[in-house]
Amino acid sequence: MLRAFPGTGLFGESYGSDPAVVLALHGWRRDHSDFSLLLREPTPLSAVAVDLPGFGGTPAPAEAWGSADYAEALVPLLEKMSAPCVVLGHSFGGRVAVHLGAAHPEAVRALVLTGVPLYPPSGRRAKPPLVYRSVRRLRRAGLLSEDRMELFRQRYGSADYRAASGVMRGTLVRLLAEDYEPPLRALRCPVELVWGDADSEAPLEVAERACTTLGGSCRLTVVHGAGHMTPLTAPRELRAALERCGDA
Repeated sequence: MLRAFPGTGLFGESYGSDPAVVLALHGWRRDHSDFSLLLREPTPLSAVAVDLPGFGGTPAPAEAWGSADYAEALVPLLEKMSAPCVVLGHSFGGRVAVHLGAAHPEAVRALVLTGVPLYPPSGRRAKPPLVYRSVRRLRRAGLLSEDRMELFRQRYGSADYRAASGVMRGTLVRLLAEDYEPPLRALRCPVELVWGDADSEAPLEVAERACTTLGGSCRLTVVHGAGHMTPLTAPRELRAALERCGDA
């Protein structure tokens, strides 16, 4: 059941006993409910799954945020949990988790990351089509109306970009420009990577590169046949990773 976490501005759901030991962070355009199965069965973990600002029951931020801003917004909730805690992050939530672990090592025992786009596939950032880049230049020069520009955004933007508006579109643009190598290298806690080998949004090569960066602190579990939505399709593997991180 959706609940408010007083003093945090966040909404989500609690599982098991308090204080919680596990903090679960969902992906872009998702919400806390993605974790219901793996946090409840076979027995409830002592955990909290939040709706990150702009998703589910939690209001959007007042201005465009980066993943480090999202991480700082979670600190008041961490202070109410059992410290240090285990942070589970899927996709966008994993980006936030990496910043949280790097900035607050005293509060994070371990990270479990799954389907997190920490690097562009094959080390490349895809460029927008040439026609879209051209009309953006026209818009910046004041030669194209905002309504006309929006038509091009809807035609050439990604599904996430088309679905976002206002401050959340600005947030998505910030996230896509971020470099996650520095916070990855700053991590001092153990990291479990649980990855589907059929993930097309964050391919397995991303996990392999992250594991090389993290070195001996990293363990990679490959879930054969699983795609991007591992919280729904690989709950047992994620649950096992959480349990390896300590008494959750």
